[in-house]
Amino acid sequence: MDKTATQVFGRPQSLQDRVLHYCPGCTHGIVHRLVAETIDELGVREKTVGISPVGCAVTAYNYFNCDMQQAAHGRAPAVATAIKRVLPDGVVFTYQGDGDLASIGMAEIVHAANRNEKVTVIFINNAIYGMTGGQMAPTTLPGQKTTTSPYGRDVNTMGYPIKVVELLNTLTGPAYLARVSVHDPKNVQKAKEAVRKAFEIQVAGKGFSLVEVLSTCPTNWGMSPVEALKWLEANMIPQYPLGVLRSPESKEAPNDI
Repeated sequence: MDKTATQVFGRPQSLQDRVLHYCPGCTHGIVHRLVAETIDELGVREKTVGISPVGCAVTAYNYFNCDMQQAAHGRAPAVATAIKRVLPDGVVFTYQGDGDLASIGMAEIVHAANRNEKVTVIFINNAIYGMTGGQMAPTTLPGQKTTTSPYGRDVNTMGYPIKVVELLNTLTGPAYLARVSVHDPKNVQKAKEAVRKAFEIQVAGKGFSLVEVLSTCPTNWGMSPVEALKWLEANMIPQYPLGVLRSPESKEAPNDI
């Protein structure tokens, strides 16, 4: 190796040097990196506390190199609220999937947002329950087949997908609400910008922030990683439009990231 070479890419300090347990093609790892890069760039690692969910990211405490706390299923916003109130100068974030946040944890996320708790939520939406075998999630698309909707989600009996960002945008409290995707490099960069903005809002003491990230689940979708990325772009984005719905600068009209 040329000793004069300049390193231009490496592992963030806030990410542990470990092999991730996620399935091939899963985009959890990309989002982990974006969060870790943000923590490093803001210089807040020593005062950051992350909350692990129940779901595919249940062992996130093995990957983030900061203080971590495990929460019961769906209760991460409540745990984050307690930690932030005890440590008001700390930086507290939750990392949650659609089952953890939008199903069993719906009450917790709605009320934390309504109170404008000064925490940051990273919400992974892959339209399915990943860890438990591919059951229908609150975010599963109409007609999408899962182990509990083998003929496709029938909105007449199973309801419509829940749009978490739009739902929270009906509340007065939140400071920042955005939806991004990580299906290609351009959108990964936009996702990074949104994640950093969410953390910056907390550091500035402006209130509750949530970034919904459209993510893939090739294993439970029954697709290759490449097919899953294309499926996300073609099917999830029309259902879940990307953009910033709420920011401290403007709480009215949605804006592109």
